[in-house]
Amino acid sequence: MIHHEDKNTPMCVTNILYNVGARDEKPDKTGFAHLFEHLMFGGSENIPSFDTPLQKAGGENNAFTNNDITNYYITIPKENIDTALWLESDRMLKLNFSQKSLNVQKGVVIEEFKQRYLNQPYGDAWLNLRPLSYKIHPYQWATIGKEISHVENATLQEVEEFFYQYYNPSNAIMCIAGNIDFETAVNKTIHWFSDIPAGKKNTNHYPIETENEGKRNLKICSNVPQKALYMSYKMVERMNPLYYGFDLLSDILSRSESSRFTEKLVKEKSIFNQISCYITGDINEGLFVIEGKLCENVSFELAEKEVMDTINEITKNGIEEKELIKVKNKFITSNLFAKTSVLNKAMALCYGHLVNNINLINEEIELIKKVDAEQIKLICNNYLTENRLNSLYYQPENE
Repeated sequence: MIHHEDKNTPMCVTNILYNVGARDEKPDKTGFAHLFEHLMFGGSENIPSFDTPLQKAGGENNAFTNNDITNYYITIPKENIDTALWLESDRMLKLNFSQKSLNVQKGVVIEEFKQRYLNQPYGDAWLNLRPLSYKIHPYQWATIGKEISHVENATLQEVEEFFYQYYNPSNAIMCIAGNIDFETAVNKTIHWFSDIPAGKKNTNHYPIETENEGKRNLKICSNVPQKALYMSYKMVERMNPLYYGFDLLSDILSRSESSRFTEKLVKEKSIFNQISCYITGDINEGLFVIEGKLCENVSFELAEKEVMDTINEITKNGIEEKELIKVKNKFITSNLFAKTSVLNKAMALCYGHLVNNINLINEEIELIKKVDAEQIKLICNNYLTENRLNSLYYQPENE
């Protein structure tokens, strides 16, 4: 249990990070981690409705899943912290596994799969970009899963096995934050969680992705309104010293109206209607992603060349110090603002513990300040090269 006291708020937060994400699924049974995000709200053995007692106590809750983790959080008045801990401990002990509950949540997930990924333009981009970018590592599928059938065919036994393998005290990191002292937080944790079987901790052993043997391309003709280009490069893992260089570079290229991509490729050359750049931020080797919608009569070849020319300009000439300072200042401002939220601090502390540096929340600003122009240039030169590029092209069916 991690504790953070903040007497400036009347609220308390419980944040439980389970060390399980899409990367822990079997290749033929994907989407289970995301399915469990829904199942965990379906009622436990002793509490048929998770939300009802929480709402009566003035609490709010939610959760999210990604390729690395599943995270559940509750915000509640400090006087009612026991309600939050009671609810979390009971569903960690044992969910109410029934075919009816499973069928309901399967239906919710399948509908989400259809609406968000299959039935809207470019919705299946990550269903195509991930397997194009990864051939070995389980990052090759999205959190929603590879295909609907994996969730559709999930059996009650398979779901129970997944739960008992990953949803246990040994594989969970909990932070109690807010207007609560350390001794009270410890005593309440012991009271509510000490009787739950410890279970086993996730080993987090994953195959190492190999380097591209050359540039990879995939073209999709689809019912989309205009051409779209998605470009990805494998980057470093989360705790690599170069990580923050990638993060700042994505801001230099596309964060603001004065960024390089926007100035040159949207305003000056009219190559793209819009273009963005970001990192996936994964614990293992994630992706540096560029995506944009092409202007009329612009070819994929030209658009890709213009993007690479903009990156190669940094490789050749570097960046000015004022350009780097500007994106650093924006990062620092956002970072400090995020720390005004007790919930954000609780999440950050749990994540820091997972990546073996619980003090990361206090070190990030200094790590950002250490990034220099040479590091940005090195990243462009060594990582954002044509032989490491994965390109996904969306072509409208009527063109």
